[in-house]
Amino acid sequence: MTLPRYPVIDSEDDDQAADFHQVFTRTTHAIKVTALPVYLAEQSEPEESHFVWAYTIFIENLGSRTVQLLNRTWHITDAFGQQQTVQGAGVVGEQPVLDPGMSFQYTSGTVLQTPSGMMYGAYEMVDQDSKQRFEVMIPAFSLDSPQALARAN
Repeated sequence: MTLPRYPVIDSEDDDQAADFHQVFTRTTHAIKVTALPVYLAEQSEPEESHFVWAYTIFIENLGSRTVQLLNRTWHITDAFGQQQTVQGAGVVGEQPVLDPGMSFQYTSGTVLQTPSGMMYGAYEMVDQDSKQRFEVMIPAFSLDSPQALARAN
């Protein structure tokens, strides 16, 4: 799988367009999770304290066993330290099964009332052969907008 180095943001206002975006990666139990957050200037309304980000997640099975993603937990923190936890079954309505060497990709989003924040979390997965459940960590990643005074990373 080829990961884009820098997601492109279309914006008519050059001040609103982000220049480069970081890629955040973490591997747990031979499952590699990569996050690419992107600030969505066209959906955000800074004067209304409404800041929107999309994030694309790539999940790669680097191991030798078939696994299934069962549940997710996200911890989202804004610039004021206000935290919300989001839990649920699967991701974007799916509970993907990943054979060895396979990957799954999805895009979702989040909204904050501050111009910056961060997210991290975990997936609960199960080994399809042994039925053993295990946790895969989602890397912490920063949510930065052009309005942010300081970067979280």
